[in-house]
Amino acid sequence: MFTHQPLISAEALYANLTQQNLLIFDASMAPVAPQSKPKKCWPSAVIPGAKRMDIEHDFCDHHAQFPHTMLGAKAFEQAAQSLGITGDEHLVVYDDLGLFSAARAWWMLTAMGHQHVSVLDGGLPHWLKRNLPVESVEHSEPSSRGTFGASYCDAMFVDHHFVGQAIEQKSHVIVDARATARFFGQTPEPRVGVRVGHMPEAKSLPFTSLIANGLLLDSEQLALKFEQLNPNKLPMIMTCGSGITACILALAADIAGYKETTVYDGSWAEWGALTDLPVTTA
Repeated sequence: MFTHQPLISAEALYANLTQQNLLIFDASMAPVAPQSKPKKCWPSAVIPGAKRMDIEHDFCDHHAQFPHTMLGAKAFEQAAQSLGITGDEHLVVYDDLGLFSAARAWWMLTAMGHQHVSVLDGGLPHWLKRNLPVESVEHSEPSSRGTFGASYCDAMFVDHHFVGQAIEQKSHVIVDARATARFFGQTPEPRVGVRVGHMPEAKSLPFTSLIANGLLLDSEQLALKFEQLNPNKLPMIMTCGSGITACILALAADIAGYKETTVYDGSWAEWGALTDLPVTTA
C-alpha cells in the first residue's frame, strides 16, 4: 500500500486504485452564496469507486446555531460507519473544486481518530486534466456498515471563548482564509446578519494564495508563507467563513511542518454574528 501522507497526487492514487484497503470519498460541497443563487448539483463524474461523503447534510450538527458545526463523536462515528469506514483502511478524500471541502473532510476524520487520511491534490479538476478515468454513474454504496470508533481529539477544534483568550494573551497567531476584501470588510458577508471585518490581531492568508495551477504549493513554499505571518512559530488558530476553508490552512500548515494548529469551528459565521465580540477592519 502507498505510504500515508496528508496529500496524495493524482498519479499515486491512480496507481493504487485496485488496492483492497482503499476507500475514496467525493466530499464536494458548494461554496456559500447569496440565497437567490441555486446550489449546484452533485458532480456527475466521479473517480472510480468513489463514495459520496455529504459533509453539509451528514457531517454537520444541524442542531447547532451556526453552519457547518462539527458533529459530536457518537454522531460522527455513526455517519462514518454508514460509509463503510472501519478505521484500518486508507481514506482518500477529494472535491470537485480542486481544493475546497476535501480538507475539511480530512481534518474532521483526523480529529475523530482516523490515522490514514489523504487529500487528493488538485481534486477532480486535476484528475480530469490528467485524463484519468472517471465513472458517470451514481456514487458507489458501501458493501457493508463499517466499525469505525471515534476518538475525538478536542485540541483540533476551538470555540470563540478560546479564540478570545488567545487574542488577549497573544498566545496564538490567528490566520484567516477568507478573501482579502472580506477580511478588511470591503465587501458584504454572504450570510445575513454577519458583520464585516476580522478579529483583532488576525492575519490574512487567503486559501487561494496557497494554490498554483490547481495544486497546493510545495512544502518549502508553504513554510515561507507561514513564516512571514508567524516568525516566532507560535501555535496557530485557523479561521474562515464557517470552518471549511480554514482546514485548507490547517492542511498546508501540516505539510509545512507546523503541528500546533487548530481550527476555529464557528469561524466568521459565529464571530461576526455575536455582537459582543470585537471586530476590526484595519
